[in-house]
Amino acid sequence: MTIVVEHMALGGSGLSVMVKDTIDIAGFATRAGSQALENAAAAQEHAQVVEALLAGNCRILGKTSLHELAFGTTGINHWSGTADNPLYPGLIPGGSSSGSAAAVAAGLVDFALGTDTGGSVRVPAACCGVFGLKPTFGRISRAGVMPGVSSLDCVGPFAASMELLIAAMQVIDPGFIALSCPPSLSIGVVPVTAHPQILQTLDAALARSGFALHPTLLPGMEAAYNAGLAVINRETWNACGHLLPSGLLGADIAARLQAAALTSDEALQQAEQVREAFTHEVDAALAQHPILALPTLPDYPLQVAQAADTRAAIGMTSLVRPFNLTGHPALSLPLQGPSGLPVGLQLIAGKGQDALLCAVALMISQRLEQQSA
Repeated sequence: MTIVVEHMALGGSGLSVMVKDTIDIAGFATRAGSQALENAAAAQEHAQVVEALLAGNCRILGKTSLHELAFGTTGINHWSGTADNPLYPGLIPGGSSSGSAAAVAAGLVDFALGTDTGGSVRVPAACCGVFGLKPTFGRISRAGVMPGVSSLDCVGPFAASMELLIAAMQVIDPGFIALSCPPSLSIGVVPVTAHPQILQTLDAALARSGFALHPTLLPGMEAAYNAGLAVINRETWNACGHLLPSGLLGADIAARLQAAALTSDEALQQAEQVREAFTHEVDAALAQHPILALPTLPDYPLQVAQAADTRAAIGMTSLVRPFNLTGHPALSLPLQGPSGLPVGLQLIAGKGQDALLCAVALMISQRLEQQSA
């Protein structure tokens, strides 16, 4: 199974970690899972988040595989190899941070780092049955992270427990102070279209969480999803379009980049208007209920054999991508459906409320564990 693309042993004797191969580690090339970058020069400096890992006494054990150029949702990579899904064999690991999620699910490390531009931490977390957090946009430094410029992308951690996820945040953001969960808190449950078993699984988990639940509409979700696609297309084209003439990109990525090149200035301008409107909509909902809840994925993860067409699988991000557009922190908590397949419970909090988000997720996971013991 191709989880690790570069082995190493850096740092101290603390928590063990692997990082996605879009994050610079000095002395190692950042190849982003692409043959077009096979001969890239070694990074001269650590990314700032890697410096934080080393300052926190972490042991960095390797760089992880990913969907090529972090521009896909399945995690399938025919050049560097596709990470197996350790807990759900045969299912896609999810993308783009596939190897980081799989490394945690396989128990190779205490936590791993990925990046999330349109769901790329939360989607693989849900597929692989682990916890994954997209922090508030800009909270974790992206210096030394590919692509160099993004209005959507966030570095975020994966872990097998909320305790370890919180420990990871304390390392990569020294200003992160863990909170106790407020004794009374309401959750706004966002109605969405999803597989009936997924909705049933979420409803049951939220009912057992002990929190007050209130239906909370976000009518701008679909427009925000489409706007997020326009922005990622333009920004990925700006960052990676120069690789297209090499002929070395995978067919799925080459096709997506060709299409991304057609993103018009008008579409981008409209997307920015949607960004502003949907951000206000989410903020207003969070003013009523400090946490919002909805599925991470609208359906169960595909079998690897069914997921060859990346563009056909792009709808996997319909419920996660809108919150990249707004920049709110978002977390995927692992559940299991009645069919034994993985389900993600996605929780959203106000900007800068990452610690509250983690505290609520910790409380929910503890209560679900206690009730199933």
